[in-house]
Amino acid sequence: MQFRPVLLALLVVLAGCGGTAAGPDGSSTATNTPSPTGTSTTNPTGTSTKTATPVSTSAHGGFDDPATDRLGWEGGYWYDESLPVTTADGLNASEREAVVARTMARVERLRGLEFESTVPVTVVSREAYLADENVTATAWDEQVWEALLLVGEDESVASVFESFYGASVQGSYVPSEDRIVVVSDSETPTVDRRTLAHELVHALQDQHFSSVFDRANLTRDGQLARQGLIEGDAGYVEDLYEKRCRGTGGGNWSCLPRPPSGPGASLDGNMGVYVAAYQPYSDGPAFVHHLRQRGGWETVNAAYADPPTSSAQVIHPERYPDWSATTVRVPDRSDANWSRFDRSPSGTTVGEASLFAMVWANGGTETFHLQRPSRPHRAYNYTHSTTAGWVGDRLVPYRNESGAGGYVLRAEWATTGDAAAFAIAYRDLLRTRRGAERREGNVLVVPAGPYADAYRVTRNGTTVTIVNAPTVDALDAVHAGRDASS
Repeated sequence: MQFRPVLLALLVVLAGCGGTAAGPDGSSTATNTPSPTGTSTTNPTGTSTKTATPVSTSAHGGFDDPATDRLGWEGGYWYDESLPVTTADGLNASEREAVVARTMARVERLRGLEFESTVPVTVVSREAYLADENVTATAWDEQVWEALLLVGEDESVASVFESFYGASVQGSYVPSEDRIVVVSDSETPTVDRRTLAHELVHALQDQHFSSVFDRANLTRDGQLARQGLIEGDAGYVEDLYEKRCRGTGGGNWSCLPRPPSGPGASLDGNMGVYVAAYQPYSDGPAFVHHLRQRGGWETVNAAYADPPTSSAQVIHPERYPDWSATTVRVPDRSDANWSRFDRSPSGTTVGEASLFAMVWANGGTETFHLQRPSRPHRAYNYTHSTTAGWVGDRLVPYRNESGAGGYVLRAEWATTGDAAAFAIAYRDLLRTRRGAERREGNVLVVPAGPYADAYRVTRNGTTVTIVNAPTVDALDAVHAGRDASS
């Protein structure tokens, strides 16, 4: 999936007023489930009909079709061949076929992997995409996103993500159907070269490393980590592709002009969700670049057999593959009126990326820090002292018979200093951002608003435990307070 980046100016504005990607449960709804089913404005691509053969100056000696399939040639076009295409009036069927074929050849050339079959590409309007967008969220999902202080009780997780995907998605690959859907904002349907290259990498991944798309039973953090490799590979190749179009990446390709973008994401001020979901797209390309520098494309390919397991490994690529997160357990100390959700597992791991988004969206991290990427191919900077010491967590939602919710979030940190810094930052954001009032026993109460609840924040060495309940009296009912605190 490819998302339209949100303008940094928009980030600055929204950060001051309350702050292509993972779905409510951490999965990407457009790369592992069928997405739009609107009327197609193109036919599936097939063998293209070549109408022009310019004089060749390429290394392969000419633009004649090879006797057998070659890396860098697809559907009748070489990667460095010019196209008989005009874009002012959109792309007709034969032009779209030619564009897809040459883009496939270029992706092969950059990635060093051969397409095993042609990939159908469908172009839909954003209106059609929005009409067919279907995001679902359970009560458990609502508790998880509320625990991250990103989607409050005044909003629905499903509606927030529908807005996110509908406004931001540029294209998606559907592994179960082996097809690409490209969203066009133009009245004359066309294809953005970056979007097409990005989604074709997903098709290439599916043809060579299909098991990577199996993300069943992964935690939210585990799914973000897997997406870091999937979207990182696609984003990295997309970057390399664009550099060659601009003549700055070791080649000078003739490329179609990019169509004007649409209005951009409209998240009604909920930029924290965008930051949480965008992390694999931001850090993933830098992660893949790090692997390629370490051992070439062979090292990147090998990562598909041993993908990262935590967003921390994607944020800090030097931790891959030897580092692993600590397993954190939350014993059930609820009374008879409260219970965990009837699902297995009952909890999840949110990870460093999601905790960073929580801190940022609630004013604990300056926006200028997010906008200062610290390495090549990285869009935003998710490394921050408040969350960089994360080594593991467990979030367990609870509910009672009346439908009220609560949760326990336990996070493990590398040092007592890291744990203390996070506990302090969390208490501060509750007070300064959510208007919390201090009570006895490390308890804070947010009296009004979408996060109006009681919170108990305790630290025991390197462990921070946050208990949430509707009232102070209900805190012990959700999780009896036996944690030593400081």
